[in-house]
Amino acid sequence: MNAFTEISMILIITTVISLIIKLLRQPLVIGYIISGVVVGPYVLNILSSTEQVELFSKIGICILLFIVGIGLNPLIIKEFGKVSFFAGLGQIVFTALISFFMVQFLGFDNTSSIFIAVALTFSSTIIVLKLLTDKGDVNKLYGKISIGILLVQDIVATLILLVLSTFANANDLGLTEVLSGLVFKAALIGLILIIFSRYVLPRIGAWFASSQELLFISSLSWGLSVAALFAFLGFSIEIGALIAGVALSMSPFSYEVASRMKPIRDFFVTMFFILLGSHLILSDISTLIYPAIILSLFVLITKPLMVLIVMNILGYKKKVGFMAGMALAQISEFSLILATLSFSYGYITQEVVSLITLVGIITITGSSYLIIYTDKIYEKTKRLLTFFEVFRFGKKNTGDHCDEDYESVLFGYDRVGSYFTNAMEKLGTRYLVVDFNPQSIKKLQEKNINSRFGDAEDIEFLEELNLSKMKLIISSIPEYDVNMTILRYYRKINPDGIIILLSHDTTQAKNLYDAGASYVVVPHNLGAHHAAKMISSYGFDIEQFEVARNKHISKMVEL
Repeated sequence: MNAFTEISMILIITTVISLIIKLLRQPLVIGYIISGVVVGPYVLNILSSTEQVELFSKIGICILLFIVGIGLNPLIIKEFGKVSFFAGLGQIVFTALISFFMVQFLGFDNTSSIFIAVALTFSSTIIVLKLLTDKGDVNKLYGKISIGILLVQDIVATLILLVLSTFANANDLGLTEVLSGLVFKAALIGLILIIFSRYVLPRIGAWFASSQELLFISSLSWGLSVAALFAFLGFSIEIGALIAGVALSMSPFSYEVASRMKPIRDFFVTMFFILLGSHLILSDISTLIYPAIILSLFVLITKPLMVLIVMNILGYKKKVGFMAGMALAQISEFSLILATLSFSYGYITQEVVSLITLVGIITITGSSYLIIYTDKIYEKTKRLLTFFEVFRFGKKNTGDHCDEDYESVLFGYDRVGSYFTNAMEKLGTRYLVVDFNPQSIKKLQEKNINSRFGDAEDIEFLEELNLSKMKLIISSIPEYDVNMTILRYYRKINPDGIIILLSHDTTQAKNLYDAGASYVVVPHNLGAHHAAKMISSYGFDIEQFEVARNKHISKMVEL
């Protein structure tokens, strides 16, 4: 059977299995790995010419890391703040230490234990972003923190891959020679990339962007050529592709490049996971299943608890820490890449690669359910989670008790809260702002705005606020369940007060009206209504639109 026929049959089998996996609502990466097992030597034995598939998989991983690098814009990383940095590093350190001793207890040698422990620390950027996007939770507090932690993990994983490739190609050189060589090569590459990214790419970027096809092929050639340069200097092509993406991340065309790369990335990455599945040693499955289950339970249960503890130390309540931890309860594509590279360099055995792959299958599948049903799981376990809080946020930690001096309360400041605080300042009302984010509370304190740190879904906390005396309740929180909790509680103790809520869904907005809301802000309806009025008033007068545009920009800068 020739290579073309083999790849065609592999793709057909992968399509059928992926369709079944899609119908079962599982992540497609599981289908790709299962397809690799099916076409591998233990089932159909179709995959005999592995050279072509290995080449495709290497290209796929390069493109994947190139896209990840584009998302690692240094200017954007700063916005995630110290919370993601310390939570990410804390989770990595604690997970690695605990899992190392656990793996040793399972009977693995020191080297294998180190690589397995490191593999367990990272979470899947692709899986987490996909599921958070599907849930609409990317812009929630826990979603933002989860993405920040993932970025920290990606940076650490990059450094580990860099060190691994350097030492693997060091031959018999001493540690000093290896490190000095690494510094020299890194400085040389850094200088080349700085020159290109600052002086060359900006000048030719606009010219390439004039044609979508030219932008695509030039970006692809940039990523692969930098990867080839890294390989020539003794590093891995994977780390080269990622650095190429970082160099391109500050380009105004980075998002366009990333979106155009995704279809070709999906094809080649599919080949990587198929190849990975074909390498799974099913003959030793009976010896691997026990440690795989133990390590998977560690990732699915203990890893989220460690994130919860670290975030609690940083000032966040258990709900945010728990939900962020649940989002990270799987191992990463980086873990699988690390395993395959480590095997190719001779650091670990095929058995260890198979173990990490099994843990990946179990945790990616399990975490998809955990993310989807996080809210329900939290409700069932929130009392138990109290035992894992280092700091308890009781009355003595949340500020002074509310009294009848306050006439209004605003729930949620992060998104559009400043509009409402400005309005209440003009109204002259005595108001309080409630937020679940310690960083927002810090901003409010700096502005001398009365604030409380608390969860609007917590009935006991709502009772502390003495809402029965409040004439006006405003919630800028878009979550339907949170708003319904506030609304029902307020209407129970104050049927005549004014309550204004926010919703991104018209059906949910109607339900809030039915439950007694005074007014529900539906942003896209209001925005479309305002834009329609502008068109009716301004017509084709470009100067009027320029005035409105400048006013809008100045207001956003003030916020």
